[in-house]
Amino acid sequence: MQFIKTKDSSFTVYNERYKEHYHTLSGALEEAFEKHVNAIGVEDESHILDFCFGLGYNSIAATKGHKNLNILGLENDLEIIKAIKNLTVPKEIEKEFSAFRNLTEKPEITDENNNTIKLILGDAIHTIDQLPEVFFNRVFFDPFSPKKQPEMWSKEVFKKVFALMKPGAKLSTYSCAKMVRENMKAAGFIVMDGPIIGRKSPATIAIKSHLASRNQQLAPRKMCNYSS
Repeated sequence: MQFIKTKDSSFTVYNERYKEHYHTLSGALEEAFEKHVNAIGVEDESHILDFCFGLGYNSIAATKGHKNLNILGLENDLEIIKAIKNLTVPKEIEKEFSAFRNLTEKPEITDENNNTIKLILGDAIHTIDQLPEVFFNRVFFDPFSPKKQPEMWSKEVFKKVFALMKPGAKLSTYSCAKMVRENMKAAGFIVMDGPIIGRKSPATIAIKSHLASRNQQLAPRKMCNYSS
């Protein structure tokens, strides 16, 4: 498995099956912080679902400066988890990354700040059914693109994720595809633009709220390329 250096000096991997990189080439680590961790405001003691864990950047970024996190990662590809051991990361997350390096041998770890990370291997569409409902405060939703992996972005999957989240919980994803946002709304989410990082179109933030109509429509603030 070959590592590919992105513009912020972090590394990603190209997946031969889906013919996509795991991260934007503008910066794998930048994407983790700006489209996920900072975009939805990770806080101490958060319960986080990392849907499609990959190389773990989103979870690693979440542990920086935070304590008592409970992170649960879903990943289907054992080979990408094995690759974490040989990953070279930027200095700014070297300390946090040290706890993640041996996830293959030990799929549940706790770092020095009492952040617990547990990994569940298998198809996330099915392993998600094992998780407790109304439990997570934050969700990093990071499958391959809707064009390459449309089954992950279905209304049914978003309904499952919605059921796992507490009222007021937030979800982040890089995609702003029309189909994705419509499926989110159909599942009950309030949908809004996320940050614009590494591409012309915004990312997406989805919020679970008892006060919002399931059919609420939000006018876009930016023009969105609906391909991803």
